[in-house]
Amino acid sequence: MSVCCGVECVVAAGCLRWGWKRCTYIGSYDSSTWPNATGEEFEPIPRICRIILAVYERDLNCPKFAPSDGYGLNPDWVIKRLSYRQTLGNAPPYLIYLNHDNREIVLAIRGLNLVKESDYKLLLDNRLGGQMFDGGFVHHGLLKSAVWVLNTEFETLKKLWEETGRQYRLVFAGHSLGSGVAALMAIIAANSKDELGGIPRDLIRGYAVAPTRCMSLNLAVKYADIISSVVLQDDFLPRTPTPLEDIFKSIFCLPCLLFFVCLRDTFIPEGRKLRDPRRLYAPGRMYHIVERKFCRCGRFPPEVRTAIPVDGRFEHIVLSCNAISDHAIIWIQRQTEKALQSAAAEEDVTVTTPPTDQKLDRRLTLEKEHKDAMDRAVSLNIPHAEAFAETRDEESSSSNRGKGVENPEEEEPQHDIVRLSKPPNKNWNTVMEKLLHRSKS
Repeated sequence: MSVCCGVECVVAAGCLRWGWKRCTYIGSYDSSTWPNATGEEFEPIPRICRIILAVYERDLNCPKFAPSDGYGLNPDWVIKRLSYRQTLGNAPPYLIYLNHDNREIVLAIRGLNLVKESDYKLLLDNRLGGQMFDGGFVHHGLLKSAVWVLNTEFETLKKLWEETGRQYRLVFAGHSLGSGVAALMAIIAANSKDELGGIPRDLIRGYAVAPTRCMSLNLAVKYADIISSVVLQDDFLPRTPTPLEDIFKSIFCLPCLLFFVCLRDTFIPEGRKLRDPRRLYAPGRMYHIVERKFCRCGRFPPEVRTAIPVDGRFEHIVLSCNAISDHAIIWIQRQTEKALQSAAAEEDVTVTTPPTDQKLDRRLTLEKEHKDAMDRAVSLNIPHAEAFAETRDEESSSSNRGKGVENPEEEEPQHDIVRLSKPPNKNWNTVMEKLLHRSKS
């Protein structure tokens, strides 16, 4: 009897300890060891958020939902915008904006519309199967949407880039559902630069705001040099490995679903997660905005932390009352604006005393961080990561040799999934056939 009572006490203590750790786990723990991002690094993010917010407006000349200081857009620079009626359910609404002030061509895509059946169809089409995309796996519905947008707009994007002197950056940006589409568009464009007039990889950028888990870990790390994900503290979506269609089927009982996902993932070993090639992750480099602390009331001046994590990449669901509100792009835009202002103020102040809270400062360049993340992926035996690391080294050496050369053919990447032998006035499905690989099974 005494042995049984002892076992029961141990089990009860273990359960209480687990429950305490899970209930007290906050979003800031995910990035506690990351260095703070510099203001120069995340300076584009508030601007990109404003452009995405503008997609929700029907008339930019008479906006109804603009932030307090406006969208910061010139309506005359909006080249094109498509609504649900024009996209025919193949993609969320988007706009193309030519930003002369920052030398950018921006294609911005809105997030999920809970009353649109077409958005749910994109989420439900999530067949991973045996078909690989560029050596990894991606969300099938979001990939089809990305290809449709490129088929529709690549002539416009190519024309704009050539008319602006072939010097502007090409930026794909999206929120929530649109973030997955934008990230996959950036990958396809980086592997098909000749279709867009020979635009080099270093002029292509993707911004995933409140990102979906849309690609396998090896792809997420490989393209961290051109894709950035922005996460506001406790946002549930980047942390949820459950297929997106299951989330939105249970949208009216989302807290219950998140609790059971949290319970299930607690007992899955970390190594098993990393070795699963079909497990999807948020893409690219992560920017984590932290504004709340444990057992503290109210919001604090936000800080932005950044890294290219491999293991521990937002794997823990946060049981927080802010898990859903932190997904809103309007809050992300406000907090990044505040963080940018704080970073600018700190840069203007001369520090004469050591800080009370010791923090890790960045000592590596962005390129070195990316290379170290690839090496880390190889050391953890991430599927297909070794081949990606070798490809990235070849691309880096070729880009260094090609700096200052105007002929795009001399800057061609060294892998065989990039260019077409025919003129660029082609259907992008041909490019996709070269990116997709089907296994023997």
